[in-house]
Amino acid sequence: MDGLKQLYRQLTGKDATRCEPIKGSGSNRQYFRLYNDEGESLICVVGTSKEENHAFIYLAKHFAAQKIPVPTVLIASEDESRYILTDLGTTSLFDALEIGRKAGGNYSEKEKELLRRTISLLPDIQICGAKGLDFTQCYPQAEMDRTNVLFDLNYFKYCFLKATGVDFHEMRLEEDFQQMATDLTSDNEQAFLYRDFQARNVMLDKEGNPWFIDFQGGRKGAVQYDVASFLWQASAKYPDSLREELIQIYLNSLRKYIKVDEALFRQRLSLFVLFRLLQVLGAYGFRGYFERKNHFLQSIPPAIDNLRKLLASNGCPYSYLRQVLTDIVDNFKDNIEKEKHLQHAPLKVRIFSFSFKRGIPEDESGNGGGYVFDCRSTHNPGRYEAYKQMTGLDEPVIHFLEDDGEILTFLESVYRLAEAHVERYIERGFTDLMFSFGCTGGQHRSVYCAQHLAEHLHQKYDIQVELCHREQNIHQRFA
Repeated sequence: MDGLKQLYRQLTGKDATRCEPIKGSGSNRQYFRLYNDEGESLICVVGTSKEENHAFIYLAKHFAAQKIPVPTVLIASEDESRYILTDLGTTSLFDALEIGRKAGGNYSEKEKELLRRTISLLPDIQICGAKGLDFTQCYPQAEMDRTNVLFDLNYFKYCFLKATGVDFHEMRLEEDFQQMATDLTSDNEQAFLYRDFQARNVMLDKEGNPWFIDFQGGRKGAVQYDVASFLWQASAKYPDSLREELIQIYLNSLRKYIKVDEALFRQRLSLFVLFRLLQVLGAYGFRGYFERKNHFLQSIPPAIDNLRKLLASNGCPYSYLRQVLTDIVDNFKDNIEKEKHLQHAPLKVRIFSFSFKRGIPEDESGNGGGYVFDCRSTHNPGRYEAYKQMTGLDEPVIHFLEDDGEILTFLESVYRLAEAHVERYIERGFTDLMFSFGCTGGQHRSVYCAQHLAEHLHQKYDIQVELCHREQNIHQRFA
């Protein structure tokens, strides 16, 4: 962080007055918003992969020179481990489409106009952006090739297909994968393939104009890939009529740069839609089935719906792969209830107060016991006669502990740690977490802390909380 602040000072000549971390998307990059004393902000980035950082910096500068709407790289450290960008605001296209998305794809005219603006600009970065571009600067590779395609297809096979339990003949499937890799890479494409062109990677300025971000994984490749990524995003649920309109808008913009054979374009687009569906199912399978992350489990049903529609429109020209995908769609119906149970299995947090004289509470879940906090560093009410017959649930003891203040400082740190852990457990789909607070007698400080953490977590999260004051034989459930 000190390095970013020094870079900010080098750029502006002043110290930043405020720093706000920005929630990342799971990459190895950390984002911060730094403010000056006038409230103006810049985006600061720290990335552990210097090659990836270099690719973004190079591409951003190249695209900006082509008048493509991307953030401006204002300064970068000498080793390119950190850099500062113009701030495009806080509203992504994904955010702006929330109402229509939650309405099952019933998008308003305003939302449709944002989609039209965005798709019409895609050829600018694909074709104009490719002019004079040194693709060897791309990371991790210069172009989409057979190795790239086969890697993604095998990712689907091992992380999704095998996880579903569908039987298949591996060599016959491999034959179709090899043919598909040939078909997808047969044209000598000279366009820039954005690779992660989706609503989350488009920012909107105050006038609703789209700006492109997170293109550092781009490379040379087919234009149809990005169209498929954008229009067949599983959670978007774009109606067929809207999708067709957006394809026509895209083609009209593409014709500004190249001659378009629409029939051939659509034929290849269908292949890339199939490929993208297999890619995302592989990712959802790994993140959902293996890492138990609810968000990805919940994304599988709409992706299966897209696959079902693709098969109904004869969108898979590979006979054995089509048979396997049909089995997936048919079997998925039988697994929906099981998956719903897995998606909604609640996190249960168990919280104990105890006396160290009687030992740490045993973890009956078999997960290893979770967190154990030692409250004995704080002022002990039990040393005073007036409080010896009371517990941390009694008002006089509560006033004693809070007026002293040590217990409040102690709990602030506990709250931060507990919140981070609960959120991570919810994200990963885990179902059990344990916190234990110990003090000398398990009567005052530990009881106060356990009670307050239970109430805090119950108020903040939709989870089940079970509280046990062991030495008082008191049990309470918050649900």
